[in-house]
Amino acid sequence: MSTVEGAGATGVEGAEPATGDVVLRAVDVVKTYGATRALKGVGFSIHRGQVTTLFGENGAGKSTLMKILSGVEQPTSGEIVLHGEPVVFADTVDAREHGISIIHQELSLAPNLSVRDNIFLGREIQGPTGVDYAEEARQAKAVLDELGEDIDPLTTVADLRLGQQQLVEIARALSVDARILIMDEPTSALSASEVEVLFTVIHDLTSRGVSIVYISHHLEEALEITDHAVVLRDGSVTATAVAADIDLAWVVRAMVGEGFDLGSPPTGYEFGEVALSIQGVTVPDREIADRNVVDHLDLDVRAGEIVCLYGLMGAGRTELLEAVAGRNPVSEGRILKNGRDLAGLSIAERIDEGLGLVPEDRQRDGLVQTMTVGRNMSLASIGSFVRGLFLSGRREVDLVTDSIRTVHVKTSGGGAMIGSLSGGNQQKVVIGKMLATEPDVILLDEPSRGIDIGAKAEVFRLLAERARNGLAVVYTTSEVGECLSIAHRIVVLSRGRIAAEFGADTTKEAIMAASGEAVIS
Repeated sequence: MSTVEGAGATGVEGAEPATGDVVLRAVDVVKTYGATRALKGVGFSIHRGQVTTLFGENGAGKSTLMKILSGVEQPTSGEIVLHGEPVVFADTVDAREHGISIIHQELSLAPNLSVRDNIFLGREIQGPTGVDYAEEARQAKAVLDELGEDIDPLTTVADLRLGQQQLVEIARALSVDARILIMDEPTSALSASEVEVLFTVIHDLTSRGVSIVYISHHLEEALEITDHAVVLRDGSVTATAVAADIDLAWVVRAMVGEGFDLGSPPTGYEFGEVALSIQGVTVPDREIADRNVVDHLDLDVRAGEIVCLYGLMGAGRTELLEAVAGRNPVSEGRILKNGRDLAGLSIAERIDEGLGLVPEDRQRDGLVQTMTVGRNMSLASIGSFVRGLFLSGRREVDLVTDSIRTVHVKTSGGGAMIGSLSGGNQQKVVIGKMLATEPDVILLDEPSRGIDIGAKAEVFRLLAERARNGLAVVYTTSEVGECLSIAHRIVVLSRGRIAAEFGADTTKEAIMAASGEAVIS
């Protein structure tokens, strides 16, 4: 049995096992921030040895609810019932002592510390003469091996790629031996093979009685692992069901309503001249000598064209975009924009030339966490506000207001701190910041990372509209379904080279086969 009700419904309960299988219940949980009600009487249950998946758009309240369950936040009203007894967690340490651990959507690692020190930060293993670093390293290696990742525990976290950092975050949570493990977007930076390993670990944990709360915007992926589905919309539970009674259409309908799709390639106009020309570009590996992450690659993108770059982890997608944007050095080849060679131009100078990059890691590269939403939005365009020695505040406010409206950021206004936004809305701020520079070539590295399905559609529609007006768009994705949304052309990368090119009429199977990814029938 499943239940789908209107957006105003609260505390909806669908089919559940017997009460004895329930290890934790949220009962009429309300959370307010000033005049904003983030949660409106939410109620749902977590079951022993099973996966409960929370679905919902950005800003629906999922992460707020998980922060309450893990002791990061306190509810304004309502209660948490653990093993039949009401409980209040003073902080995350208290929640952890009650057997609850969380993997946050945004990485909370100390980049200057080693993998070992991050995993045991705040709960160091003590020996006769102090911290037993050797035992910590041994345990860290064991949990990383369980995740199928060969990482030296003494490696500094800052030296790891984003996907590896995500696995370190997961390893830290697994090492606590929690009985309830909350996973908030754990696969957002993982490759398909890494996701497969994580799912194996989840199956092993649930077989041992560990309860998993899983949040993901990768809907099809989440459906593979879930036992119970709970859908949040605008701070309320709108639908619940057991896995046997739901499919992708049910989840999408409960989240965003009927008649939804990710869009289609914009039509009805001719492409312009070549706006971006990548000619024989080679990018060396920063860590391995005599190895290239991009290898003599050629690619032309015309004004008004939308090109999707697809490939497995390590295919060279991120490195290529960062080289075009001026972040990675190019050892061979040329990058031309509207016929002008960009060699020697800085990132800022390339932005002034009308070329912008939306980076993969919004926290590290896309946002300044101590700034407001507005200041983050206007940062890349600040030169246009300068009048002599002063900034034109009115022009900045107008730009911020327009950008927030254009990319549909859910915020109380430009004066709100960027940290008050959900991860998906932060991502939209990064996209809006770059669009505010009025580029004619935009590069987007995993633009849908951490964005719900409704927000994805909004972003893709926005890019399609800009393409009709002559914007050349290049975006990468690790979700093959997103290749078939608005792209006129799909370019598959493998080991730094173009393995295949397809038009919009291709299939998922063809794209996956060209990338070297196993096709599951």
